[in-house]
Amino acid sequence: MNNKELKNTAKKLVNAFNKGKLIAPLSDKFTKNSNIANQLRTECESLVKSPVIGFKAGGTGKAMLKKWGEKEPFYAAIFKKNLLKSNGSVKINKYTLGIELEVFFQIKKLFFNTTKKITDKNVSSVIQYVGPCIEIVGYRQKKKGLSGLGDLISDFGANVKFLIGKKQKFKRLPFHNLATTLYNKKSGQTANGNTKAVYDSPLKSLIWLLNKIKKDKINLNRDFLVFTGSTVGVVPIQKVGLFKGEIKSLGSVQATVRN
Repeated sequence: MNNKELKNTAKKLVNAFNKGKLIAPLSDKFTKNSNIANQLRTECESLVKSPVIGFKAGGTGKAMLKKWGEKEPFYAAIFKKNLLKSNGSVKINKYTLGIELEVFFQIKKLFFNTTKKITDKNVSSVIQYVGPCIEIVGYRQKKKGLSGLGDLISDFGANVKFLIGKKQKFKRLPFHNLATTLYNKKSGQTANGNTKAVYDSPLKSLIWLLNKIKKDKINLNRDFLVFTGSTVGVVPIQKVGLFKGEIKSLGSVQATVRN
């Protein structure tokens, strides 16, 4: 891979991110190979000035990973400018991929001082809060559709906004089997799902991500958020309006989507 071309491409993507604009679709050389896509993601994230407030796990649906020939999901940094509270308003365009309903966790900064691998047995010690969230997914490119994991990775997560619902103190729930619903009150569009769609469990997705950022020696030195992946897949937005997501035992979250 030509390093100069990668850096120039990253600058174009980050400029589009900063200014809310769209660029021409990326060359296949940046999207077909996940390793190269991750190189571009990393370069892009290093150029963004907005503070990192957490990370997302993407591509957590096992069926899609198998279809694309991928062994694991990816993660991407989430920046402060991407974050809104429930009931926030998000502007979309014709290149927006859709809307997702997820579980998020707030992780204590003491995580960065741990030396042990994070497991199902010890992960509770680093989790402070949990709650529901909505993610609006879209490119910084004039590009439609999704042909592989590299499409998302190369656009450093392809996330437009995250809207978080009310946090609650973390407690052990059956995260492998919580019913979820996302619907548009105006159109009646409804998508039903289950947290088991998220890498078998949002908690498993969280553990995977925490170990990845530990391996990559990332240290924010503060509490941070982790968004674990969609429970309903990427739901196309048929009509704008108010979307409400509900996750059993976790509560609800809302987003107003507008053109």
